[in-house]
Amino acid sequence: MAAATEKAKLAQAAAAQWLAWDKNPKTAEIVRQLVAKGNTEELQQCFGSRMEFGTAGLRAAMGAGTSRMNDLTIIQTTQGFCRYLEKCFADVKKRGVVIGYDARAHPSSGGSSKRFARLAATTFISQGIPVYLFSNITPTPFVPYTVTHLKLSAGIMITASHNPKQDNGYKVYWENGSQIITPHDKGIAQAIEENLEPWPQAWSDKLVDESPLLHDPYSSINNDYFKDIQKHCFHRNINKETKLKFVHTSVHGVGHEFVQSAFKAFDFSPPFAVPEQKEPDPEFPTVKYPNPEEGKGVLTLSFALAEKEGAQIILANDPDADRLAVAERQESGEWKVFSGNELGALLGWWIFSTWKQQNQNPDAIKDIYMLSSTVSSKILRAIALKEGFHFEETLTGFKWMGNRAKQLIDQGKTVLFAFEEAIGYMCSPMVLDKDGVSAAVIAAEMSSFLAVKNLSLSQQLKNIYNEYGYHVTKASYFICHDQKIIKELFEKLRNYNGANTYPKTCGKIPVIGVRDLTTGYDSNQADKKAVLPTSKSSQMITFTFNNGCVATMRTSGTEPKIKYYAELCAPPGNSDFEKLKNELDELVNDIEKYFFEPEKNKLQPKPE
Repeated sequence: MAAATEKAKLAQAAAAQWLAWDKNPKTAEIVRQLVAKGNTEELQQCFGSRMEFGTAGLRAAMGAGTSRMNDLTIIQTTQGFCRYLEKCFADVKKRGVVIGYDARAHPSSGGSSKRFARLAATTFISQGIPVYLFSNITPTPFVPYTVTHLKLSAGIMITASHNPKQDNGYKVYWENGSQIITPHDKGIAQAIEENLEPWPQAWSDKLVDESPLLHDPYSSINNDYFKDIQKHCFHRNINKETKLKFVHTSVHGVGHEFVQSAFKAFDFSPPFAVPEQKEPDPEFPTVKYPNPEEGKGVLTLSFALAEKEGAQIILANDPDADRLAVAERQESGEWKVFSGNELGALLGWWIFSTWKQQNQNPDAIKDIYMLSSTVSSKILRAIALKEGFHFEETLTGFKWMGNRAKQLIDQGKTVLFAFEEAIGYMCSPMVLDKDGVSAAVIAAEMSSFLAVKNLSLSQQLKNIYNEYGYHVTKASYFICHDQKIIKELFEKLRNYNGANTYPKTCGKIPVIGVRDLTTGYDSNQADKKAVLPTSKSSQMITFTFNNGCVATMRTSGTEPKIKYYAELCAPPGNSDFEKLKNELDELVNDIEKYFFEPEKNKLQPKPE
């Protein structure tokens, strides 16, 4: 009881401090009403904690209070980030930062991505730091591209990607053009805490319109980006003549105009755009979740348009256009939506094939690299082994792949491709992050090239598996809002048959290896220590089974999900796909039953 009273007092004090600082009439009024009504429960939700600044930056619902995305928390975050950059870069006032934003908006709290971007720009300009603020919505990959292209100190993208409509986010890129990794997140978080009171000009966003420090990179970056991606166009004549028709959806996000431009850059006819979804709309009215990763539900309107126009391929971006989903009409008339791993296999094969075509020198291959995250398919490893290039895996998330790619590039290596199973693809090192715009047009060129050879994407995928070995994957998740249950679930796996023992079997299948990247344990290493970096703040355990299956369970950094990823790798020649699939399905069912225990832990399954 005493603890609850103390929490309520702290929330009241935080609300009083908030009202002294907040100049947004809508959020200030929300807080005033809560204080007047003595609504301690809601006050605690708003002020019980501050959004945690991590390597993904910030992501939370828009609304009033320290736990939400709003004008004041954006000002506080940017003040901290600004001070941290001043500490790290003596020349930040010469180089500056870039800020981009998507089309999200939250009328009831007066917040929007554009408004947040202007306030962030105001903070930097008030300190004499140049800002390259896009004058209109842009895809997320344009921010890392601009950082690298203009040699800036940092970049900020205001977006919540494919999260529900009430959310927003603040994504940070370092001078190397990649998302930040530790220790920068800790340094920025500390600097935010030291700079909570708004600076004198914090709310004067008119500064943005009047200052000579403000630059608009919109048209020059649009021009340069689409010129640069043409380096990855190898079959212009085929693109011009192709009979294939494409449908594109931007799912109410920013992607429409940019994918049209990408098609033009590769000499394609424009793709058919899904009319109900091509204009940016923060309400996302035609979909339950604005995430093409969720599969067929998000693509219903795309299927209908493709049927009407006789299109064979659907390209779908998420709302900030850094991810790409692809679907293909099969001979049966059914649509196949490729998983992130399947599209990773196709793009990896294609990008290596085009590189090989251009590089006849056999020595060149020793400097070629491809990357994927540890929970993604190992198909690139299989291709690398047979073809002779290097493959590396990193921790989950493009921040790790982007930073590793930059290290390799700085050593004179060529990073051709990187991907993660969550439909994220880096098809060009000019963007050291996932990029759904370049991936869309490169996927279109691959499809058109294969069509000339009378091959569909599905047929070519089968060819890849026949040549390099089948890689059967299955990934899903459970929803859980209770951190205590999540912690207990993972702790049970670490103490399965007594203290510090992991499961020895799952159903009938023996476990032959365990790697725990939360604790740093790896049973397959001589010293029992994991090689990949560990993180105590997130849960992640990988099990290797004696049938060749590898399965990882992990928590999500941005959503209330416990995810799992399972893959069965077979050597080339073992092409009984159905048998492999049934074997994997059986094991996944047992993982859900014995390791997740959904009924006991009250976990919600992934919505159909």
